[in-house]
Amino acid sequence: MNIHHHTIAIHFVHTILRSAEKLGLDRNKLLQSANLDEQLIHKPDIRITPIQFSRLMQAMWIYADDEFLGMAKQPVKYGVFTLMAKQAVHYQRLRSVYRHLTNFYNLINDALNLQFTVDGEQVKFVMTLDTPHRDDEHALREFLLLLFHRFPSWVIGQRIPLKKIQLDYPKPAHFAEYRLMYPCRAEFNQSYCGFSFHRSWLDAEVVRTPRELRDYMRRAPLDWFLRQEYHAVYTQRVALMLEQATDPAAITMEQVAAKLHVTSRTLRRKLTSEGASFQNIKDNIRRDQAINLLSNRKTAVSQISRKLGYSEPAAFSRAFKQWTGMSPKEYRG
Repeated sequence: MNIHHHTIAIHFVHTILRSAEKLGLDRNKLLQSANLDEQLIHKPDIRITPIQFSRLMQAMWIYADDEFLGMAKQPVKYGVFTLMAKQAVHYQRLRSVYRHLTNFYNLINDALNLQFTVDGEQVKFVMTLDTPHRDDEHALREFLLLLFHRFPSWVIGQRIPLKKIQLDYPKPAHFAEYRLMYPCRAEFNQSYCGFSFHRSWLDAEVVRTPRELRDYMRRAPLDWFLRQEYHAVYTQRVALMLEQATDPAAITMEQVAAKLHVTSRTLRRKLTSEGASFQNIKDNIRRDQAINLLSNRKTAVSQISRKLGYSEPAAFSRAFKQWTGMSPKEYRG
């Protein structure tokens, strides 16, 4: 999925808000910081933009003065990650970045323990929380694993291909979101949280500069959520073709199949084997584009309707309500 169009499940908003309430923070103030409506977030199928979620996360960091979101036994003051990152960009290789990251967090906080080991051709990055019961919805573990993969990837200018990610909790109800988060298979009910990748990546050169880091941190945490979905091969190819089309709604399966040099029957079978369908891929793309366009209140619903290929706003409203459970106007509040 195009990084500018994918959306984020409302589940992650609720995990932050519940933690904020435990800390006695003003819920409405957090929602206002992210341009989110109280009524909107109670719709279970609603999705928000990465920009909205990053604003919510940043507001939580600032108001709680805790980059661990109140989900660990000891807070980590807002700005600690920036301090670690400022040192990381001066190393030459990815190996040194991971060593620095591991040593840094082990030194400054005993709520989290990190281990970085090389075993044959495999690198293992392991993370354990001292009080995992405080992270009862697994949100902190999900976020930190995301961060500890994506920031080092940014530092070397390439996405580190993970072999697998291991989690010390059962498969969650929002597991479908993991395709947006981790580019590998996930194993649950393990004895620890962590991920692994091939050791050859440890020799990758650090290519980012302190100046680039300043821009990166001004955007943080937005860049950590602006990532592609990691689809199976045919699902990804179909999604890419639809996203690149001027009018995705008008594209047929036969047209896509012809470009992929397969029959429509073969394409349908391939997508089914990957747990997808042509219509669902098309609907998800239009849904995510609609949510992103609706987040700009200056754009009229009628304009969005035309842009997404609907003959009239009423047809778009019906489709949007089917996707999210509410009309475009209700979504905007």
